[in-house]
Amino acid sequence: MKRLISSLAMAALGMSSTSYAADPLHEIQKKWAKCQYQSKDKDNQIYCFENLIDINEKRLQEQSERQDLKVWLAINKSSLAGAKGGIVALSLVKEAKKLLEEVIENAPETLDGSAYTSLGSLYYKVPGWPIGFGDDKKAEQMLKKALEINPTGIDPNFFYGDFLAEEGDEQQAIVYLNKALNAPARLDRPLADRGRKEEIAKRLGEIK
Repeated sequence: MKRLISSLAMAALGMSSTSYAADPLHEIQKKWAKCQYQSKDKDNQIYCFENLIDINEKRLQEQSERQDLKVWLAINKSSLAGAKGGIVALSLVKEAKKLLEEVIENAPETLDGSAYTSLGSLYYKVPGWPIGFGDDKKAEQMLKKALEINPTGIDPNFFYGDFLAEEGDEQQAIVYLNKALNAPARLDRPLADRGRKEEIAKRLGEIK
């Protein structure tokens, strides 16, 4: 059975964000990074993500046309799933999957194609049938599509590299993980960048 790990569907972490602090997207992205990388323990992290989901849902209700907020609601639900684990996690990732599919159907270019990255990560992290919907072929399709849209992004490269490593293609995994490690910095996302690069370095260390 595949691991349902804490990094589940963090895929849009590296996607474009607004530079305006007043924008709800910026608020949500900043809070996500704190929940993911600065929570003191598992219970604190779960509480943090639950509060963030409440905020995200309210912002989306206020601006229902915002596909970027929908992507991030999926990310937050997936992140909470990773923190909680178990059967509850499966229901959360199914909710996230539905949200991401809606974005892909209606506005696939949103946040540099981050819905493809997020959904691709779900497909290879979630267990397959009969427990979940995991599917390596669909994962690869989604992740490659994300790279077509955003070839230099930290997250498309990280998740494709991680996927290749799990598939046993370590040589190509190293190529993509190094691309992720050297991706352009996001000046408005320093905590997210730092946390992601630590994950990349750890993954490279596991392979080498």
